[in-house]
Amino acid sequence: MADFFESYASIRQHVLIRFGKWHEIVAQDLPADRDLYCNTTAMIHYAKGVAHAALGEVPAAEAEQVLFREAAKRVPASRYLHNVPCVQLLAVAEEMLEGEIAYRRSEHDVAFTHLRAAIALEDALPYDEPWGWMQPIRHALGALLLEQGHAAEAETVYREDLGLGGTLPRAQIHPDNLWALRGLLDCLQRRGEIAEAALIRQRMDFAAARADQPVSVSCFCARGNAA
Repeated sequence: MADFFESYASIRQHVLIRFGKWHEIVAQDLPADRDLYCNTTAMIHYAKGVAHAALGEVPAAEAEQVLFREAAKRVPASRYLHNVPCVQLLAVAEEMLEGEIAYRRSEHDVAFTHLRAAIALEDALPYDEPWGWMQPIRHALGALLLEQGHAAEAETVYREDLGLGGTLPRAQIHPDNLWALRGLLDCLQRRGEIAEAALIRQRMDFAAARADQPVSVSCFCARGNAA
């Protein structure tokens, strides 16, 4: 039954990345049985790579990337997370990790290209509830675009994620998602928009009232949030 249940153990890595628990990620041990827990092993290496990149530790991130790629090859096509093949999720992770590492090398255009590729792979995942990939890649792309001064493109990215762009089907949008609302509000404030910013802030405050933790940025991979 490992093909149907082992993948759930890997969800912890998505949670740790979502909340920027970089040091906790790096300190993790790998499973004792790396064949049985092959998908979890690959996802831990992915998470460690993202964590090292966020901390500015590029050589360590690159080393984890090598280990991730080796571990991903051992994940069989028969392994699923609910109705999503794990090999498809690992393909998203591959592009996401490459993007995060390139960003920390200051290869920003390269990083954005890989993050856009990750978005395309994420959008192509089979429909699932909850999402097969927990943290929408658009939240990372938007945060890093905004950090580099590309506020207009970041705003477009957040609007698409929230379903305000009008081009994505319902299954691929996240209406009133707190993280995306935070990012969109930052973009609106950056360009001095007042009227819409007030409406988005109201929606963000409603979403924040239901959250367990405050959200200051759409992705903790942004430089000011590496701790």
